[in-house]
Amino acid sequence: MTGTTYTRRGILGMTGLVLSAAGLSACTGVSDDDSGSGSSGGSNKLRVFTYEDNATIGLLKEQVAKFDQQNGTTTTVDSLPGSGAAVYPDKLRTELLGGAGPDIWRIWGGQIGAPYAKAKQAADLAPYYAKYSWDSKINQNAIAGMTFDGVKSGLPFFVAGVGVWYNKAAFAKAGVSVPTSYAELEEANDKLVAAGVTPCGVAGKYGWDIMRLFEYLLEQSAGPELHDKLLSGAESWDRPEVVTAFANFKKWQDKKWLPDGALGLDPADVEPMYVQGKTAYTITGQWTEAVAIQTANKPSAEFGTFQLPTGHTPLRHSGFVEGYMINAKSGNKDKAAALLDHLVQPDTQKALGNTGSTVAGAEPDKAKLPLSYQWTEIAKQSPFYTIQDQAFPKQQSDQYFSVQSDLLQGKLAPADAAKRMQDIVSAWAKTK
Repeated sequence: MTGTTYTRRGILGMTGLVLSAAGLSACTGVSDDDSGSGSSGGSNKLRVFTYEDNATIGLLKEQVAKFDQQNGTTTTVDSLPGSGAAVYPDKLRTELLGGAGPDIWRIWGGQIGAPYAKAKQAADLAPYYAKYSWDSKINQNAIAGMTFDGVKSGLPFFVAGVGVWYNKAAFAKAGVSVPTSYAELEEANDKLVAAGVTPCGVAGKYGWDIMRLFEYLLEQSAGPELHDKLLSGAESWDRPEVVTAFANFKKWQDKKWLPDGALGLDPADVEPMYVQGKTAYTITGQWTEAVAIQTANKPSAEFGTFQLPTGHTPLRHSGFVEGYMINAKSGNKDKAAALLDHLVQPDTQKALGNTGSTVAGAEPDKAKLPLSYQWTEIAKQSPFYTIQDQAFPKQQSDQYFSVQSDLLQGKLAPADAAKRMQDIVSAWAKTK
């Protein structure tokens, strides 16, 4: 069933020991040919691994089915939604190490995508960039986010800016307006609590959602230059600016500016609460307009979005890219690349409802997605710092999330959290 009938796996597949693994690969074009060259001789079967949630997986499958119909292929789409970078990369890595990985996988940029490129599990897409002229169609900053050691290992389709998304009625109830400084943001939080509204809807399960608050607090206390040096390990985390950020992080919980028990809550449950008016705002990206606001049949006019105030120049926000990689061992790299080219066509991007498309001609419709469009304008003026769970490798991110958790549980003082982070980041920096 594979396109590599006489591969080593095909022979080993005759033994019961590896039969299950061979069965999984039999649904894909994955082979033991790791030459990195384009391959047009594989089967007509492809497998895509992604982390689309229930709101978007149907749209992706529709577009993949359209490609299959036009190209005579059969593509299986598997998704592991909801866990974010906490679980998905490990599942993908396990499949790849087992030799039965997908032909195509979705992945974040930064240090989450980097290991697949450095291990040469992801194919060098340079030939396909040339074939399909992706360089002239895709945002160059986004391409840089999926380029590792000079190798274009991924095709970015999404670039995100993370900021505040708020419920205008909740702000009006508390008599607060959009804050222009950190002090004003704290004052707004107090007024919201006094009005009976939980201010900030972020959750601690998996670590990455509540991280968006801490990374903002670090940008606010450290400033852009020091923040970047901390993320790269060029400066010590054991310093007053980091202690201040951790102290403020604990303050947000203790003053009930976060939902009760936030540390144990699921982001999938908490993030949309601002749409329902159960929280005043959340910290997220432009996908929330389509996924949370419009799926709740709410008009965008009832909500607003803004950059978190830092008091620094330039005013930066958290950001990241996402893209697709092709398995270096896929026997169907040419067909996989053709599928990717289909997915990054402007009409396909619009059909997918991509609110942060990297593709020229696929910007959000200002009339249909006015708040997402607002972020495309923000992105033209404001740079972003790499979101922290992409700035660190998976192992260090997990350790960082543990520090967050221990601090909020009172097991660590802010100064001890800063020292712990220095140990984590310095150990990683020595291995780079």
